[in-house]
Amino acid sequence: MTAPLSSPATRLGKLVAAAADRLPLSTQIRRGVVDHPLPNSLERWGKLVGSLAAFLLVVMIATGVILAMHYTPHVDHAFDSVERIMRDVGSGWLVRYLHKNGASLFFAVAYIHVFRCLYLRSYRPPRERMWRLGVILLLLMTATAFMGYVLPWGQMSLWGATVITSAFSAVPVVGERIVAFLWGGYAIGTPTLNRFFVLHFLLPFAIFGVTVAYLGRRRLTKDLFALGIFLVAACVLVFWFPDHLGHPDNYVPADPAVTPPHLMPEWYFLPLYAVLRAIPDKLMGVVAMVGALLVLFAVPRLDRSPEHGGRPRPWFAVAFWLFALDCILLGYIGAKPAEGVWMVAARLATAYYFLHFLVVLPLLTHREPDARGRLPGLAATGLKALTALAAVLAVASPFGGETLREHDWSWRGPFGGYDAAQLRRGHQVYSQSCAACHGMKRVRFRELAALGYGDEEIAAFAAARFVTDGPDDEGEMFERPGLPSDAFPSPFPNDRAAMAANSGAKPPDLSLLAKASVGGADYVVAVLTGYGEPPPATEIPPGTYYNTAFPGHAIAMAPQIFDGAFEFADGAPNDAAAIARDVAAFLQWASEPELEARRAMGLRVAAFLLALLAAMYALKRRDRAVAMPKRRVKT
Repeated sequence: MTAPLSSPATRLGKLVAAAADRLPLSTQIRRGVVDHPLPNSLERWGKLVGSLAAFLLVVMIATGVILAMHYTPHVDHAFDSVERIMRDVGSGWLVRYLHKNGASLFFAVAYIHVFRCLYLRSYRPPRERMWRLGVILLLLMTATAFMGYVLPWGQMSLWGATVITSAFSAVPVVGERIVAFLWGGYAIGTPTLNRFFVLHFLLPFAIFGVTVAYLGRRRLTKDLFALGIFLVAACVLVFWFPDHLGHPDNYVPADPAVTPPHLMPEWYFLPLYAVLRAIPDKLMGVVAMVGALLVLFAVPRLDRSPEHGGRPRPWFAVAFWLFALDCILLGYIGAKPAEGVWMVAARLATAYYFLHFLVVLPLLTHREPDARGRLPGLAATGLKALTALAAVLAVASPFGGETLREHDWSWRGPFGGYDAAQLRRGHQVYSQSCAACHGMKRVRFRELAALGYGDEEIAAFAAARFVTDGPDDEGEMFERPGLPSDAFPSPFPNDRAAMAANSGAKPPDLSLLAKASVGGADYVVAVLTGYGEPPPATEIPPGTYYNTAFPGHAIAMAPQIFDGAFEFADGAPNDAAAIARDVAAFLQWASEPELEARRAMGLRVAAFLLALLAAMYALKRRDRAVAMPKRRVKT
């Protein structure tokens, strides 16, 4: 039965048709998404980075607004508020990982675009203003990302902010005022977090405005097929390797009294950080770091060759790929200690960075060597391959460290998950041994249901521990048996009491120990089984024990794991190595309780994206076949 002419459905259809006539959205979508030709080469694929950057910017703003609703910009609560987002907010871990890795992807796309423009010389007239607008955009991105890096308030956040902001004190006359303005006081603290939080929230909207001006009339949606490929790669990063590009020390709460052994910012700051450290003088280091960005403004003036792109100029291509390799080398050096051969390499790489812009480009502009023979082409090809290899190696292993023995964990691999029986054994080891000194204030008893325990067992576990509560009606704090909603309590009332009971060493909270250690669960096993006698020439401070895996090899914790120290109800092996693996697996679960849910969601998202990718590719093939019929050859 058809609807009458005056029905709501008919009126809605007429309204939609009238809107389509005045705002031809369907036509625009078809032109920009369906009919737009598929790029045939990597060079043309580079034209899509503007669309990807705009897409990532929207994602970053959307996730940032959600995170801002739950974040607390206070030195005593910032770290805990981030972990509360990860554990207590519905799908909070997804929003956090999207925002965190979205920043890395945003910079990756931006850097690809910058290098592509340098290679194709897109800064030539009449695009000088567009190039300089892009440099301004890069500066805004750098400032926004730096402030966002401080907000989680981990060890790297605190000390990275301390090093970078303190460097501005070397600026003559106004240096101290700049630092005071950034800090909001005499040291980094709550006013600093408040200022950085406000600026980090507002600057993305300025970036959005500059991005719109930069893209101009270009279609933001260039090609859904390319976007699909990018989203598949982003899906793998977010759902399977969310912490690969971050430093584990940032999962340690900020402590002004403890300096990390090696400071390392996010990967997209590493080249600038290497330039800052390369020069011993504080002021000149700041000048060099800022100049490394500002020199990009002068590129249109430094390179005035009338040739188009890098291909007609083989020696220009050689210089370009050498410059790209130098930038990757700077990033790798920035992740290494500022000592020895790395300082020499940093100075050489920094010198060539400025040499490329201030000497090589002007020389090639006025007089480029004769390009006869195969030498320039072979050199450019070799440098291009070497640059690609260096980039892959840098991404695969961004952080160094001692090589640890890798164990065959159940969660390894794309489809892996936790072994509930192993986690229960690890919980037993924690309860009977580790809990005497260590708490887990970010893990609640009720979360033990993921290990297969019932409600009565969880209530019994909680009631066996006493939790400080209050104040009561008389204003006094009191202790009560734990509830399933309580977190695993610390056995000490405060840090001072914990240090007094452990010869001055504070036992760390174990909630994030696996994520806060390079190597994760492998590192935990290595420490628990790494006790032994020190070498003859090694001196160990009194009250400590020699451990091959612990940094500095002197650890305050006495050996805790011995053969046969625990009996398991399921009859599992109870030698020291097996016990260490069980408790390490439990600590890994405590650090990443969302791992199984994250990977399950990742599989669904990846399946959807692959199906969408196949459909878009088939659509592009069909449209290309219609638009480009085969030519007939006359005989």
